[in-house]
Amino acid sequence: MKAIIIAGGKGKRLGKITRNIPKPMIKIDGLPILEHQIRLLKKYGLKDIIILTGYLAEVIEGYFKNGQRFGVKITYIKSDPEIGNADRLKLAKKHLSEDFLVLYGDTMLDIDLKRLINFHKNKKSSCTLVIHPNDHPYDSDLVETNDNQEIIAFHTKPRPPNEYFKNLVNAGVYVFSPGILKYIKSKKGVELDLAKHILPKIIGREKIFGYNTPEYIKDMGTPKRFKQVTKDCLTGKIKRLNMKNKRRAIFLDRDGTINYDPGNLSDINNFKLLPNTEKAIKLINSSEYLAIVVSNQPMVAKGLINIQEINEINKKMEILLGEKGAKLDGIYFCPHHPDKGYPGENPKYTIQCACRKPQIGMLTKAGKDFNIDLPPSWIIGDSERDIIAGLNAKIKTILIKKNQEKFDKCRPKTKKAKDLYSAVKLILK
Repeated sequence: MKAIIIAGGKGKRLGKITRNIPKPMIKIDGLPILEHQIRLLKKYGLKDIIILTGYLAEVIEGYFKNGQRFGVKITYIKSDPEIGNADRLKLAKKHLSEDFLVLYGDTMLDIDLKRLINFHKNKKSSCTLVIHPNDHPYDSDLVETNDNQEIIAFHTKPRPPNEYFKNLVNAGVYVFSPGILKYIKSKKGVELDLAKHILPKIIGREKIFGYNTPEYIKDMGTPKRFKQVTKDCLTGKIKRLNMKNKRRAIFLDRDGTINYDPGNLSDINNFKLLPNTEKAIKLINSSEYLAIVVSNQPMVAKGLINIQEINEINKKMEILLGEKGAKLDGIYFCPHHPDKGYPGENPKYTIQCACRKPQIGMLTKAGKDFNIDLPPSWIIGDSERDIIAGLNAKIKTILIKKNQEKFDKCRPKTKKAKDLYSAVKLILK
């Protein structure tokens, strides 16, 4: 598979930093960003690389030449720095006869490319976007996926008020089939952008999927981001977050832990975050723990709510947290209940299952999806079921004390905290 790096823009937002040097050549930990990318591509066997240059192209070409010094083959395609990234990509069409990977030259990343490419192939996808949650969904263009990870909509900003969407954004890493290029139809005076102008056209015409990953992908297009990326590189954080490495997680119950629990929550208008919830999850985000919700939602089985309504409530949770600068890496819920006899119950879900806490199905599913190291991970919840699930999964547990309730089965290993914020501080301490 060939790899394409789009590296032709001026990097205006970085001001003086890019006056005499193209943005992809800015050094982080002693190496140009482009060299970090080329090393990553080579590591995963992608040695045939096309760099799409523009602004100060000679600086890039003079440094990398034909790529032999770096163990790769590099082809350059130079174009006007003012054209859009989609127009620039189309210039490589004659070089592309099979699926190819696309990166932006101002992005620092360390992701398991083999895992991404396998996902693309297994889905028989024509267009795969790397997506992830971020801590500012309110001012980001959002991507919506279904349960099969297929992208079904793009929601550009500004969006209608009082509507909620999944907190998933386009990370700017793609795997395309050559057929995608036919949708790029250049217009005089218009800088065509892949995300804004091209990808929305593909929905319904091609198989387009979202590959959701918690790995490190961050553009350094502003001085603030450049400073943060440099810090993350120097501390080794970028490499540690690769999916090849096991991560720790803090699993969170939802009702009564993240939000007020009115009992059988089924009305989205009744969903309200508990005090300091966003502070707690921001603390998790600032650590290297994953923040993952695992929630029993038996109201589906009882016929009080359906799956779509559960998803809408979870979207509201994501957006409310995002408005405060917090994000969740994953959300899992169990719609089952073993008891029958409820008026209007849904027999499809009135079953014994392996996911309803205190069973550990949601924990093990998340463990597989995110390559989580369970023993040093934690679960925080306000019920006995949460704690027993954690004990069954052999992870650490914290019980949020509620009305001074005492659960004998939770002792002696379980720690206690008055709320989620206190529990997270206890873990990170």
